[in-house]
Amino acid sequence: MKPLKYFDVVVSFFVAALLISNISSSAKIVDWGFSIFGLRLAFDAGTLLFPISYIFGDILTEVYGYQKARRAIWIGFFMSAIMSGYFLLVQKMPGEEQWLLYAGNDAYSSILGGVSTGGIVIASLCAYLFGELSNSVILAKMKVLMNGRYLWMRTIGSTLIGQIIDSVIFVTIACLLGVFPWEIAVSLIIANYIFKVSIEVLFTPLTYKIVDFLKKEEGLDYFDTNTKFSIV
Repeated sequence: MKPLKYFDVVVSFFVAALLISNISSSAKIVDWGFSIFGLRLAFDAGTLLFPISYIFGDILTEVYGYQKARRAIWIGFFMSAIMSGYFLLVQKMPGEEQWLLYAGNDAYSSILGGVSTGGIVIASLCAYLFGELSNSVILAKMKVLMNGRYLWMRTIGSTLIGQIIDSVIFVTIACLLGVFPWEIAVSLIIANYIFKVSIEVLFTPLTYKIVDFLKKEEGLDYFDTNTKFSIV
């Protein structure tokens, strides 16, 4: 089998989107100032970027197959664990005198506490493993059933299921670990789901272009006909 030219590039973007979204989720809750059916559309800032990892997950599954996508998911898992451990180490280090005056450990804990204490990372990884793996399995099986046609139906259809699993698990665990208050849990789940699915739909034309480019350049269009869909 010839070497894959772009697999590591796609995985790099995939993992970067995961890590940056984890930090953003801990750093800020966004409120756009309006409600839908009485529910405030407030969401963690990582919501805008995290769906990009799902898009790259779709691309990995579509072009390289489920097993390669699963490998990328586990790479992201270990990188997130390393990131969490490093932020925790930084939190425990003594602060410089001037920094303590204008920022301080309380500010650090408020902004990066979810990452450094593992709350956001645990919530994200649990949601990610179940949501992303579900997304990849569904997309791979739909590809075989549809004989490789209707990519848009596969990416959006798998996302509808994967993202609701992801959003519910993420917000529930984050609230249980004290990252978010329970009062905004339902609002976060609905807002997260709406934005994540919407971003997937909006990026569908770009997904088509990237998939077409990779299939042509790699000479690969993998079908998971006899794949064992295991977690590891």
